[in-house]
Amino acid sequence: MYPDDCLQALFPDNWWVEDKDHNYSTGRLLWAFVPHVDQVPFALIPEGRGEPTNHSTAKYLIKPIQIKRQHQEALLPVAAFPSYPGEVRAVYRAKKRPVLVISSGSEQVPKNLRQGFPKWQTNPTILVAPYYGVESTHSRGGWPKKLVKRIRRCEYPQYFWDILPVSNSSKESVLRLDQLQPIGHHHDSLEWTKFRLNEEAMELLKDQITWFLWGKLPEDSVFLERREALLAL
Repeated sequence: MYPDDCLQALFPDNWWVEDKDHNYSTGRLLWAFVPHVDQVPFALIPEGRGEPTNHSTAKYLIKPIQIKRQHQEALLPVAAFPSYPGEVRAVYRAKKRPVLVISSGSEQVPKNLRQGFPKWQTNPTILVAPYYGVESTHSRGGWPKKLVKRIRRCEYPQYFWDILPVSNSSKESVLRLDQLQPIGHHHDSLEWTKFRLNEEAMELLKDQITWFLWGKLPEDSVFLERREALLAL
C-alpha cells in the first residue's frame, strides 16, 4: 500500500487502525466542513426585510471583508440574524474534508464556574488539521507531482503525506499543519470514521508538529533519523 520512500513504510500494515469508540482522541480521523482560509471571506449584510411585515425573510448585500474598513450595520433588524456591535456575519467557501484530531480539547470547566455567563467562553472544542487530496480530477487541478514527492519524503514541516483508509477520499492526501483550526463538539459539525493512527504513527506525527510549531526536531527523534534517510534518496 505504501511506497518505500515515506514514513509509513516503517509500519505499513497498521499505520491506521480501526477504533469503533466515538471519542475525540488525538489521531482520530473525522470528516468536517473546512473553510478555504486562503480566500478573503465575505460579509453578509442585511439590507432590509423581504417583506416589511415579515421578520423571517430578508435582503442581503455581500461584500468582501476588509480589516481596515468599517462595515455597515443592518438597516432593519432581522429576527433570524440578530446584529451585535463590532461583529459581521462572515461567509466562507468550505468543503467537506477528512480531518485529523490534533488535540481532543481541554478539561471541562465545572458548571458552577460558568453558570450565568455566555456559553462561548467555555464551550469545548477540538483542534484538527485538514487533509487535501493531491490527484487531479475533472473538477480540480491536483498538486504538482514533484512537490508531492518531496512532501512524502518529509522535506517541509507544514505538510504530512499519507494514504487515507476511507474509500471516498483521494488516493494520496496531504495533511496541512499550517491550517490547524478549532471545531466545536457538535454532531452537526463532525462525522465519524472508524479509523485512527496507531501509537507509533502518532509519536512520529508529534515530532513533526513540534518541528512545525517550534522549528526544531528532538535529537533522539525517530522522525529525524527517518527524514534524513529519505532526503538522502
